[in-house]
Amino acid sequence: MPRLEEMYAYIVEDSGPDDEGILGITTVSREEAPIGLPLVGADIASVNQLRPLAEGLAQQLGKKVTLVHFSNRQDLETINDRDYP
Repeated sequence: MPRLEEMYAYIVEDSGPDDEGILGITTVSREEAPIGLPLVGADIASVNQLRPLAEGLAQQLGKKVTLVHFSNRQDLETINDRDYP
């Protein structure tokens, strides 16, 4: 698996151009707990597979959805498995 240097995300504009968030869907786990899944990916091919969901949500919400590309990686924290029992 290659090092991730960029991310793509579908974002939704809420009340204006300075009010946006990552578009996502909610699903249910096997334990029937709700799980939020953001519409993001590390390559354009993966994100293109999410496009039908993004289009449907844009229509359902009546909001503008934009595909954005982030490419300035900055590692903020590392969590090691040895830190947890």
